[in-house]
Amino acid sequence: MAYASILYQVDQGIATITFNRPKALNALNQALLEELSRGLDAIAADEDIRVLILTGAGEKAFVAGADITELATFTALQAKVFSRAGQAIIAKLQELPIAVIAAVNGFALGGGSEIALACDFIYAAENAKFGLPEITLGLIPGFGGTQRLPRLIGPNRAKELIFTGKMISAAEAAQIGLVNKVCAPAALMEEALKTARDIAAKGRVSLREAKQAVNRGLNTDLATGGSIEADAFALTLASADAKEGTAAFLEKRKAVFTGKLKG
Repeated sequence: MAYASILYQVDQGIATITFNRPKALNALNQALLEELSRGLDAIAADEDIRVLILTGAGEKAFVAGADITELATFTALQAKVFSRAGQAIIAKLQELPIAVIAAVNGFALGGGSEIALACDFIYAAENAKFGLPEITLGLIPGFGGTQRLPRLIGPNRAKELIFTGKMISAAEAAQIGLVNKVCAPAALMEEALKTARDIAAKGRVSLREAKQAVNRGLNTDLATGGSIEADAFALTLASADAKEGTAAFLEKRKAVFTGKLKG
């Protein structure tokens, strides 16, 4: 499958999507979003892929936001269609049944922050910058930023960032719980890959159920969340990977997980 705006590769069960418009600081336009959507479909259909890493081409940006030259031409109806399409693609990213790591290597602004927020967690280079600067253009975030950011860092901190449009450093992003780990720029991808390899060695069914339990539970009350967890726990116990994991523990050996989501 050919791509022009992203780079797509798979190695030993780990997929990497690199946003590849470095001259435009990897800004999101409709062509890039369509390719991202196709890439996510390919990953969802591949049973051998267990982890996805997202990063940006070049040294300056992960994704520096929407392509303003394109955005400025939209009518209100076109803007709504663009927003809903972007939301749907980012929701597809969040709902992948595998772990997704954002390796943020520079500016993650506007849509770039919104993509990172939909990942399971974020590793950032020391020079990374995060922000939702839409307010400075007379706009608001349109790809889920007003919804995911408050859920992650709390409504008051989120409103401060959204209302001011200010950028924050990787260190501050880590301090407020937006970023899991801050790395030297040269070490960022290796740190992300190290964690990806660790996750990829785990059982696929249990990873999927753990992710779905967390994501679905966040949108409900504790009692309902407990029911979601119990159902997920029961499904994992019936899986081939659970049989392998418990047998390996009892036999004092390392588990080798080969279970599939289908079949």
